[in-house]
Amino acid sequence: MSQEPTAALAEPAPHTLWSDLRDAIRGTDADYTKIPLRRAVFLLAVPMVLELVLESTFAVVDIFFVAKLGPSAVATVGLTESYLFLLYALAMGLAMAVTAVVARRIGEGKREDAAITAVQAIFIAVLVSLLPALAGIFYAQDLLRLMGADAWSIEHGYRYTQWMLGGNAVIMLLFVINAIFRGAGDAAIAMRVLWLSNGLNILLCPLLIFGLGPVPALGIEGAAIATNIGRGIGVLFQLWVLFRGGKHIRVTMAQFVWRGAMLWNIVRTSLGGVGQMIVAMTSWIFLMRILASIGSEAVAGATIAIRIMMFTMMPAWGMSNAAATLVGQNLGAGQPERAEASVWHIGWYNMAYLVVVSVLFFLFPTQLVAFFTDDPQVVLIGAEWLRILSYSFFIYGWWMVTVQAFNGAGDTMTPTKINVVFFWLIQIPLSYVLAITLDWQHSGVFWGVFVSETSVGVFTLWLFTRGRWKSAQV
Repeated sequence: MSQEPTAALAEPAPHTLWSDLRDAIRGTDADYTKIPLRRAVFLLAVPMVLELVLESTFAVVDIFFVAKLGPSAVATVGLTESYLFLLYALAMGLAMAVTAVVARRIGEGKREDAAITAVQAIFIAVLVSLLPALAGIFYAQDLLRLMGADAWSIEHGYRYTQWMLGGNAVIMLLFVINAIFRGAGDAAIAMRVLWLSNGLNILLCPLLIFGLGPVPALGIEGAAIATNIGRGIGVLFQLWVLFRGGKHIRVTMAQFVWRGAMLWNIVRTSLGGVGQMIVAMTSWIFLMRILASIGSEAVAGATIAIRIMMFTMMPAWGMSNAAATLVGQNLGAGQPERAEASVWHIGWYNMAYLVVVSVLFFLFPTQLVAFFTDDPQVVLIGAEWLRILSYSFFIYGWWMVTVQAFNGAGDTMTPTKINVVFFWLIQIPLSYVLAITLDWQHSGVFWGVFVSETSVGVFTLWLFTRGRWKSAQV
């Protein structure tokens, strides 16, 4: 009596919302160039959103505890972050290139080249971090003085700047190695790394700032030490997973060698990404310098508002990062129309989410800022920026996803040119004229940002629809 093979009777388990959620969090070896597009977006976006939600949660928790030390302490964080933004620009620009190149190699089926690319990216991250570390360690007070810091920041807060700039290598590596995982499609691993890193930050931050038992109260310096410890452990975990192997990429010691051609390909591709981030971040430095000339309360209010904005934007950035991976892998697989469709899917999700955030910013700006400080002037200034942001915040959703589409395709120069025009040639001069020349004070900066950010969102979406990014080569 014949018997049918067991394999013939086996059918794949149907995909449900809960099974996909489980796969998204655990990680999956799914081929994102072949599975249904909606499922591909879900599997990549969920861990990326959760990853960045925790990142933004730490940013909010950090400023919550630092705010207890007074407006000058918050201003020190804000002014230090003006320099860190330059490092973030380098790290994020490099990460854009790494995601694009790794995703393209994975889409082409060249996993060996993807792993070697990952190694070259790590080499670059370490080299880039050396000079800023030396500058931060030896010239922290001068850097704060250059930004117009008050006497308390220069005398007491400079140790925060020393730790944050001196330990910038962990920032670089955290960004770059997570970009490797995202490009390969191992978004769940990147999520776990930031859960570990920022979870430790959240636990250590109040302990080291205020002290407990034998642990001394280190004040604002403790916040920086906590951040470096959390991120450092996160990097060690990244390296362990990278060599142990994820679902889509694994590095071996034999691949840990210098490959000049591959390294240069990453550097070349990253130039546009670094450029676009430097333009955006330096514009923020100029804005903070304008606010510093107005007063510490203006800097503190803007710093708290930007942390709240970052917190609410992170889910949208997470979804946009998913677009970069999908665009890169699908272009590598020769499917440009599927790459474009993924961007439109995610763009609508982003817009819907940020419409809800805009309503919250419009209705409850004072309550949101007052959660972090009881200084009435700081609350007033921070709330004003949130209210102004609410008028067009949802447009950011389209800007984020279309910029990431360009970057995921490897066309990093187009967003750079856009940023030069809208941030350097429009945002900075307009903010200065409104704030200083017309004496609108901090309000002038906020309205200058509103005009430039709204305009850049609309223009970038229009440029995306022209489709030239589909022919980019990396």
